[in-house]
Amino acid sequence: MSDAITVSTHVLDTAYGAPAANIAVTLERVDAPGGGSIVATGITGADGRIPSLSPTGAPLSAGTYRLSYDVAGYFAETQRKSFYSEICIDFIVTADPEHYHVPLLLSPFGYSTYRGS
Repeated sequence: MSDAITVSTHVLDTAYGAPAANIAVTLERVDAPGGGSIVATGITGADGRIPSLSPTGAPLSAGTYRLSYDVAGYFAETQRKSFYSEICIDFIVTADPEHYHVPLLLSPFGYSTYRGS
């Protein structure tokens, strides 16, 4: 186990039964002093993954974070209508050095998520 807190994500398009590539994702610290602050950004690869959304230089600390997925861009790119323009997932990070993997199962009119491993 690493001695740092790390975050990753994986997006699967359940309507296609395939990874969702080219989705812009933002990791934000929601409870930061003075309001939310962006911690890291990334774009899902061909496998639908972003293996690390941890900031460079400063490690993550305990608090509430938000992953925001630009699904409007993804659905426009795949030429499909969608009910969602953005999906936001808030989650709590503890002080323990752990890896937080947050999968997103996506379709044009629904989604689900869970804490992965």
